[in-house]
Amino acid sequence: MSDYEKQYFNTLLQIATERLVERAVQRSEGAEKALRLLRTDPYGNGIWLDKFINAFFEEFLLDNTAGSCFILQALSKRRYNLELLPQQALTVEEIIKKMAKEVFGELLKQKAEELLEQHVAFGG
Repeated sequence: MSDYEKQYFNTLLQIATERLVERAVQRSEGAEKALRLLRTDPYGNGIWLDKFINAFFEEFLLDNTAGSCFILQALSKRRYNLELLPQQALTVEEIIKKMAKEVFGELLKQKAEELLEQHVAFGG
């Protein structure tokens, strides 16, 4: 990956993290509750991580094969559990999109937890 692509990915991740945290804090009425919900039920009420990722990918034009490949290239060193893929037949495009959203979501969750921990610790 070239330097400008790395910088673009890092910017996207930062934007996604800030937006997810802001939304979670507002919906959960505080950083502590948002952090607890993110850790216990990231796909449940108040966080909806999967819906957030779908909307984020659409907004930033990543919800296509090229966008998914960009995300996978940026996160190529991360591990992926193949058991997460459904046992039904999928197209290569569907597999790539699913993998990109899952690995991005895993990293986004981690970064959001870190930011929420800072909010809790420093009252931000």
